[in-house]
Parts: sequence; structure tokens; C-alpha cells
Amino acid sequence: MDELSLNNILLTPLKRIPTVGGDVLHALKKSDIGYNGFGEVYFSCIDEGAVKAWKCHKKMTMNIIVPVGEARIVFHIEDRGGFFRSEIIGEESYSRIYVPPGIWFGFQGIGKNQSLIMNFSDIVHDPNEVLHKPLNYFNYNWENK
Repeated sequence: MDELSLNNILLTPLKRIPTVGGDVLHALKKSDIGYNGFGEVYFSCIDEGAVKAWKCHKKMTMNIIVPVGEARIVFHIEDRGGFFRSEIIGEESYSRIYVPPGIWFGFQGIGKNQSLIMNFSDIVHDPNEVLHKPLNYFNYNWENK
């Protein structure tokens, strides 16, 4: 694997196609950069203002999309100092974030009401391949962003 870097996270704007009766939202094609195969797709709901952090997948490659609402996704590499990368995606900035394994992340609901986060992963979820840390483990201020 290449050297771990927050620059390996890719933000890809996605197509939102207006149609009568409701828009069509593109997500991921097997020809897209960031597609590493299919394991599973799952959704996570997050309430406005809530924070879910910190997780790090040892093997899983993620492709994160927020089709409903808006979320702040924050990334960090342990032992690399206090540098964090933050991306806001959702209905207003409809994009996909590609995240390779080995990067710590958390997310915060910043849309009105509840937001929906989708992860298209290359492997099936395995509780033994994911690491967890408490919210206050990394020095990141979720309040003033």
C-alpha cells in the first residue's frame, strides 16, 4: 500500500439529474476511481448536531455519500500531529468521498433534522477489522466549525 496520507482521500462531485417526480442521484460505477469491488452498502442516520467518531478500518475501503441532509466528515491519521481534513457533503454539495483503509474518521450531522450517510464498501463489515476510539481521543473541536 502507498504511504498513508490524507491526500489519498478523493472528493468526487456527483451528478444530480432533475426528473419529473424527483431527481436521480448518481453514486458509484465500477469504472469510477475509488471503486475497489463490492462488499456491501449500508446507511447510517445521524441527527442534527450529533457526532459519531472515531473509527478506523484496517482493511475496508469506503465510498461515502450523503444523499439526504448534510454532514461534516473529519479525517485524521494517528501519529501525524494535529492535522485534520474536513469535508462537508450533502444535498447542497452532492459528492462522494473515497477513503482508503488506515484513516481515522468521524462525522457530524449538520443538516436540518436527520441526515442519511451511505457507505459503499469493498468488503462486508467485520467487527474485527475496525478500530474505535472515544470522541475526545483526538483533539478536534466539533463545536466551532
